[in-house]
Amino acid sequence: MTIKAQTIQGVVWSAIQNWGSQIGSLVVFIVLARLLEPATFGLAALANVVLAFMQVFLEQGFTQALIQRKELEPEHLDTAFWTSLISGILLTVAVFTLAIPVANGFQQPQLAPILQWLSVVFVITSLSRVQQAVLERQFAYKEIATRSLLGTLAGGITGVLMAYSGWGVWSLVGQQLVQELVGTLVLWRVSDWRPQFKFSVRHFKDLFNFGINILAFNFLGFLNSRADEFLIGIFLGSTAFGFYSVAYRILAVMTQVLVSTTNQVALPAFSRLQEDPERFRRAFYTATQITSAIAFPTFLGVVVLAPEIVVTCFGKQWMPSVPVMQVLSVVGILRSVTYFKGSIFMALGKPQWRLYFGLLSAGLNVVGFAIAVRWGIVAVAYAYLARAFILFPITQRAVSKLLQTSLLQYLRQFITPLICSLTMSGIILLAKQLLDSSINSQSLLVFCIVLGVLVYVIAVRLFAPKLFQQILELAHLASSQKRSQSR
Repeated sequence: MTIKAQTIQGVVWSAIQNWGSQIGSLVVFIVLARLLEPATFGLAALANVVLAFMQVFLEQGFTQALIQRKELEPEHLDTAFWTSLISGILLTVAVFTLAIPVANGFQQPQLAPILQWLSVVFVITSLSRVQQAVLERQFAYKEIATRSLLGTLAGGITGVLMAYSGWGVWSLVGQQLVQELVGTLVLWRVSDWRPQFKFSVRHFKDLFNFGINILAFNFLGFLNSRADEFLIGIFLGSTAFGFYSVAYRILAVMTQVLVSTTNQVALPAFSRLQEDPERFRRAFYTATQITSAIAFPTFLGVVVLAPEIVVTCFGKQWMPSVPVMQVLSVVGILRSVTYFKGSIFMALGKPQWRLYFGLLSAGLNVVGFAIAVRWGIVAVAYAYLARAFILFPITQRAVSKLLQTSLLQYLRQFITPLICSLTMSGIILLAKQLLDSSINSQSLLVFCIVLGVLVYVIAVRLFAPKLFQQILELAHLASSQKRSQSR
């Protein structure tokens, strides 16, 4: 099978995985948001922030190192597995022990038992890291999707049943534990690789030399993506954090569905093309242009329809989340354009570049959030946006240098999707002005979504027929790959 066919097949199953798991988890998220008060909901979200910080040290960059290596020996896999498992056990013990001091530091004593129960996730997750890497190297995204979907389904059912039974915040704990456990069991069922009782110092060094950059970047990534939540939880309390977490969750879901679907396949695909610069450049252009053609209208649509989305999905008690959601959706537009830079740096053997830009981004974020938090959650969102605007030209110039192309030539491919998306947004705003007083929020949201899709498709068909045809061809190829896999 060609790289193109493998990549398309990977995108299809990655899309099934991401869309299915994100929709499933979002349904549970919405149910919990409707059943829990913002303060209680914020408490659960705060526990996830603490665990996300510890999760950084579980990954260690070994998964990416296993995927990126051209030649992989059995000792690499065995060493990575046992390193991950030992790390998972140590992290579980550490979180269980430190849960009470951490909860007291946040002035939230009820946070301690939540952290202690969720600490078990580290051991469960450590058992799946190498299995996941093996399947990704093989472009076995059907198996990965199966694991993710079954885990999400089992966890979602558990969470919803517990929520309706009055378990409150513990429904989120049950959801995560069941989801990770089922997902790991399925992964071992679909993978034929099994670890041997071997550990090689030499192979550990091979992985560590690459992975240390990824570990450092993941730590900086936490500061980039979670420092805002961390500071809000400390200085503004669980209620404000609840409002912010709802808005941020929408950004995270859209990024995962619209951008990460392709990016998940980008690293192994780009790594196979690293010795063919012209094919590499074309693959990158195709990936970023198609992603922007989908992401731009979606994020701009959320900016315009945020009030209706919040009322329909979460209820009127969550209206303070609306301005945060609108600002973060603009961040999402820039994120969709720059999201592939990490895969570019790693595929071309420049993980340290990713680390350097992560360090700059983390520094700007921490400083910006620390200054903005005193003015509330909307100011924190604007600090996030300011950082994105500052970094955008810097990181994209570095990508252009690696690809040996000009920055203006690269940016030119986004002009048409942006113009079509702005046109769509303007028509949706006009429709809202005309219909706002005559129909309810739910009906207005559905009407505007349908109108927006029609306007955008027609605009792309008229102003970018080549891009429109390219998307149709890829959709046809993806459909063919899916049918062939089902036979």
